[in-house]
Amino acid sequence: MDFLLSEDQKAIVEAAFTVIKPFDDDYWLKKDKEGGFPEDFYQAMAKGGWLGIALPEEYGGSGLGVTEAALLMMTVAGNGGAMAAASCIHMNIFGPKSIAVFGSDEQKRRWLPGIVDGTYKMCFGVTEPDAGLDTTRIKTKAVRKEDHYIVSGQKVWTSTAQVAEKVMLLARTGPRDDANPTRGLSLFFTDLDRARVTVREIDKMGRKAVDSNEVYFDDMKVPVADRIGEEGEGFRYILHSLNPERILISAEAIGIGRDALGRAADYARERTVFQRPIGQNQSIQHPLAVNWAELEAALLSTLKAAWLYDRGEPCGVEANAAKYLSAEAAFKACKQAVVTHGGMGYAREFHVERLMREVMIPYLAPVSQQMVLNFIAEKALSLPKSY
Repeated sequence: MDFLLSEDQKAIVEAAFTVIKPFDDDYWLKKDKEGGFPEDFYQAMAKGGWLGIALPEEYGGSGLGVTEAALLMMTVAGNGGAMAAASCIHMNIFGPKSIAVFGSDEQKRRWLPGIVDGTYKMCFGVTEPDAGLDTTRIKTKAVRKEDHYIVSGQKVWTSTAQVAEKVMLLARTGPRDDANPTRGLSLFFTDLDRARVTVREIDKMGRKAVDSNEVYFDDMKVPVADRIGEEGEGFRYILHSLNPERILISAEAIGIGRDALGRAADYARERTVFQRPIGQNQSIQHPLAVNWAELEAALLSTLKAAWLYDRGEPCGVEANAAKYLSAEAAFKACKQAVVTHGGMGYAREFHVERLMREVMIPYLAPVSQQMVLNFIAEKALSLPKSY
């Protein structure tokens, strides 16, 4: 059992930080105020080859594991950019897993190089307003017409749809069968045809630089050649992306929590009240020490889940547990950072209020904390399914 990063893994963190460093607090504060996709940051990450860190080498990727991708995303989120930085590349890191595993050779050649080099920004069209986490009840339909499908329906909370060229789309191609509700859903990777799609941005509390949207499909034509794998098996394919996504969102939460904790500790050392630094007071020290311990425990859980995934072992319980622990620890660290700053924690110039707003994303998504606990209770403790 080895708890140390390898030399190659350390080099990944150091090299990623070199790319990220020029995009400082002022850059992300401006993005938080004004919005606008961080194209220069996205292109810098693409130029460095980071978008293909976990994709096969024959298509331009680095062929590394989810462990290395998690270390990358923790670094991306943990140096001021938070979810604005992470989310602009997040989908490119985990989303193509379904293509890499289940796509045909022709599809891999056609799509993966463009994902790796940044040509294709992609969005994830799964969540629907009337289905939520009950994915088997989505209503967006794809009706086959000879060599293509006609797609109609609505998705919600689709990130980067304002700027994406491609969409990873889950749609119903067959009726829902209560005996086997996951059948009848198909997965597509296709052009986001703006002539047949309406995208409406959702105004939200944080991460203004990366848009979230309602997306309406109005008889959008999708070639059969853009369907991944067999018709009706899309839910099974998309599951291959869900555990990596939970691992990556865990790493991003830890990065944000560590960033907030570091800012709080710096402030506690420097801020003097009653002729002594406030960090000398145990009422300041102890909560921050708890934050550190909880973030370290969450990191170990995240790395274990990634280790299992990279070895082809079952990791659903571990990936979900990591997401739960990381979101809880990061939220508490961000809250404590604001409290440690006192009234100035409410001021934008100290950035911790921004981190607290952005850490709500891994707390709420891609699955709620309560649904994670339901899953763990059922799968790890053999308790009856509660929903």
